Amino acid sequence: MTAVLPTITVGLSTDVGRVRKHNEDSARAEGTVFVVADGMGGHAAGEVASRIAAESVVELSSRPVLQVRDIVAQVAEANRRILESAARHPEQTGMGTTVAGLAVVSVGGQRHWAVFNIGDSRVYRLLDGALNQVTVDHSEVWELVERGLITPEEAHRHPARNIVTRSLGRDPMGVVDTWVFPPYPGEVFVICSDGLSNELSQERIEAILLKHPDAEAAAEALVAAAVEAGGHDNVTAIVVALQGQESDDDVDEDTTPRETVNGSSGESRS
Repeated sequence: MTAVLPTITVGLSTDVGRVRKHNEDSARAEGTVFVVADGMGGHAAGEVASRIAAESVVELSSRPVLQVRDIVAQVAEANRRILESAARHPEQTGMGTTVAGLAVVSVGGQRHWAVFNIGDSRVYRLLDGALNQVTVDHSEVWELVERGLITPEEAHRHPARNIVTRSLGRDPMGVVDTWVFPPYPGEVFVICSDGLSNELSQERIEAILLKHPDAEAAAEALVAAAVEAGGHDNVTAIVVALQGQESDDDVDEDTTPRETVNGSSGESRS
């Protein structure tokens, strides 16, 4: 790949929250691969599923060049490992996890960001001072939001807000959504479990990022704010900030966001 990315800074923070006794979130940041997984299935099983997912995906950091299809294949490998573990250990039957992440990939020989997710863990992107949600939640309530039947604010209080329509730990797994972007100096990504996005509005997340330009400080501030706002679930955030100057190389190839929004039957989050 010919384009050279500016310096990347990373912050990672997680908290069990105020209600749960155990943290079933897992997060990894290695090289230019960043991933958050939110386990379901109860203590032990949820932790196992999220750990397998995060550790499997971050293995991609050892590869010199990545393409989007490599990410999709590795998420599928994570799903296979989760199912294999559950088959060996009956007490893990039914465990699953969401997964969301960010990685540097090669598109047409140029470096791009690839965002990916399955489930309701999210990726946000702050660009030119404005925050936007990149990922689409695979959940029953988000389908209602997209159909205009409820508002995003109502989704936070909806009784089905913990029902996801895609996750790892299923056979078949479902489609992994992916989006590809050229890099822009000064942009910031947030990868988080729903323990953060359920407690903090998009406007609140944006305000915290603008107040804390340091990635580590931003991650810690986001998690602390979510816990203070209620902490009803485990809270995890990875903040990835791109510093420096733009590359002279062209980065305008294959930048159209790609997504699939067809869901399957719902699954209740623990």
